[in-house]
Amino acid sequence: METPAGKGDSGIAGWLADRMPANGLMFVVAIVAIVLAAVLGTPAGVVVGVFLVAAAAIVPTSRRREKAQIAARALEKTSLGGLSPQNLAEAVGDPLVIFDRQGATVHANAAARKAFGDLPAGMSLLLKFRAPELQDLIQSVLTGQAGEKAVDYVERVPLERVYRVVGASVGEQTGLFLLTFRDQSEARRVDRMRADFIANASHELRTPLASISGFIETLRGPARNDAKARDQFLQIMQDQTARMARLIDDLLSLSRLEMKALPPAGRPVDLQAVVEAVLDALTPLARESGVEVKRDFGHERMQVAGDRDELFQVFENLLENACKYGQSGGRLIVSIRPSASVPGEAEVAVTDFGPGIPAEHIPRITERFYRVDVETSRSRKGTGLGLAIVKHILTRHHSRLSIRSEPGKGATFTAHLPTVRRRN
Repeated sequence: METPAGKGDSGIAGWLADRMPANGLMFVVAIVAIVLAAVLGTPAGVVVGVFLVAAAAIVPTSRRREKAQIAARALEKTSLGGLSPQNLAEAVGDPLVIFDRQGATVHANAAARKAFGDLPAGMSLLLKFRAPELQDLIQSVLTGQAGEKAVDYVERVPLERVYRVVGASVGEQTGLFLLTFRDQSEARRVDRMRADFIANASHELRTPLASISGFIETLRGPARNDAKARDQFLQIMQDQTARMARLIDDLLSLSRLEMKALPPAGRPVDLQAVVEAVLDALTPLARESGVEVKRDFGHERMQVAGDRDELFQVFENLLENACKYGQSGGRLIVSIRPSASVPGEAEVAVTDFGPGIPAEHIPRITERFYRVDVETSRSRKGTGLGLAIVKHILTRHHSRLSIRSEPGKGATFTAHLPTVRRRN
């Protein structure tokens, strides 16, 4: 329940004084209904009367709206270097709401209206914002319990947003107060990503370390004199250390990419030459996987602007994944061609004919450590970071990755890159 803190309004008398002029008729009808019901012994009449009294007390009154509108007009006339407080409030990028001693809105800037919908003058903030933490903040500001206080507030509709809300008075003896909403959603999202990243990286490193530690204990104990077991365990330990080395290399690569704030310098890079270099480097892997690689480059050689080493890493990761996870299809197609839908764009597509990817996994497959099948990924020496690196590099090059797949019919990963004119 709101309790006015205005000058001359105190306790129940002030509360009634604020409501009686606008709701006086309702009060009178309610009291008469209660008296008649008590005399006639009608319980239903008493209930109706009590309901009318409650409605008169709760419903925002026209007097409160009138006060807020008067305060808003007075605020408009206040000049600060030729600018009204409303104009200054509109210049603030964060949502900002000015309200009076009754907790009624005096002015809400454009950012506040966009974030929370219509906030007309006279609207009760205690009825608009129902979250307990925000109600406590408004009450504490109105009663002067804190010069400046901040709370976290979550707005869940239409999208979840997290705000740091600061409440304070406007100057001294103005009878006005304000709430400022600072959007913390992106910072919270980054914090969650960082925490998830650390947890996943720790888990991925802990698993091979636990395996190596167990084999060391076995070799020092029961298998001390077992030459066959020793050779087998040493091979597994070597595989596990190689896995950790790959994971650390990918982590360092991702870290270096994230530390580069600016996109790479726009030096022309021959796209076909980079892809051919990757294919030559991965020929042993393709042969080992039993995969035949078909090239479909067309006649036009295209150039893109960027870093050759980073682009090499993109196609290396895409082709490695195709060899590992599309192995059952027995073949790959690597194509380079101009985009049919976007002028000035090149498309490098890697198509495999393996088991494909279920549709529900495609939106998340470029997330760090996300795997469609954890055991299959680990058995094929995957770190769960390859596609995250690909996406990050392409974003730095103002490019994008698209994925098309159907279970049982393989998958196509396409890098879309803006081209530059070839130099004569």
